[in-house]
Amino acid sequence: MPLVRAFRVVRWFASPFFGQERSYWRAVTACFLAASTFWLLNALNKTYTTRITYPLAWAYDEQRYIPVKPLPTEVAVNVTGRGWKLLRKNLLLDVKPAEVRLTRLPTTRFVTGQSLRPALQAAMEGLQFNYVLADTLWLEFDRLVTRRLPLGLSPRADGSALPYAAVFTPESVVFRGPARTVNSLASPYPVHLPQAPAGSSEGAIIVPIGGPDLVQTQVQDVKVRLQPRPLVTLPLRVVPELRDFPAGQHFVLTPATVQVQVQCFPEDSARLDRSQVHVLLHYGQFHTPDSSLQPVLSQAPTLARGVRVLTPAVRVSQK
Repeated sequence: MPLVRAFRVVRWFASPFFGQERSYWRAVTACFLAASTFWLLNALNKTYTTRITYPLAWAYDEQRYIPVKPLPTEVAVNVTGRGWKLLRKNLLLDVKPAEVRLTRLPTTRFVTGQSLRPALQAAMEGLQFNYVLADTLWLEFDRLVTRRLPLGLSPRADGSALPYAAVFTPESVVFRGPARTVNSLASPYPVHLPQAPAGSSEGAIIVPIGGPDLVQTQVQDVKVRLQPRPLVTLPLRVVPELRDFPAGQHFVLTPATVQVQVQCFPEDSARLDRSQVHVLLHYGQFHTPDSSLQPVLSQAPTLARGVRVLTPAVRVSQK
């Protein structure tokens, strides 16, 4: 029964709208639009106290300092004003940002809500500023510095040197950004080659400079021409190891050490592990109690670019 009664009420309310002509609906629509317009105009003429976000503009010496973190672009405030003014501020129509001046940089780490009051009061036209909802706006600045660095090829992922040198055009690049970041850049600044043919000496490659965030460079790309690199030669004396020789027997080697020549790049020579050079003498070549065996290289250092055994033969005598 309650559902039937509710249905009758709805039908009674809607019955005047059925069976009417178009002119009737046009009149009804016009009445609704006129009523809505008068209600909106009346509401916008009233005074309200509400919360809005107001844009900020920061003024500082941009030639000497740079923000390390993004600066706040707006702040939440409590204001009082007519509906028209509040609507314009919310729609950002002809809004003058509050200009906040920063003078004690880079030591200034924050701005209090109380210090924002003069700038907000001066910027808000037609609104009564009450208070800032945020207690503190945090800032972080650094000195803006410029540094010119020479360029160099970055090493392999394992730290070993690349098998070619490079000629850069330009030879050096100017970096501009926060002092802490720019001063920590390596010199020469490493340039990463995306896919460079080993030992290539013809043609040139265009390589992007890259760099940390907030750091700008005078050029975005450099031209790289690859050239073969010279090697340094390191002479070594290695005691050969006996492989598959019978246990319990003694053998005399003449000479007792084998001369080995190792080649590497100059910057790898200090890190070259010479103990990784191993030379073997195989018992399979031993036919008489006094035989000459050919030494064979069995292991070389990972940073070596070439290894050669110079001693052609070792005389092995059974003792």
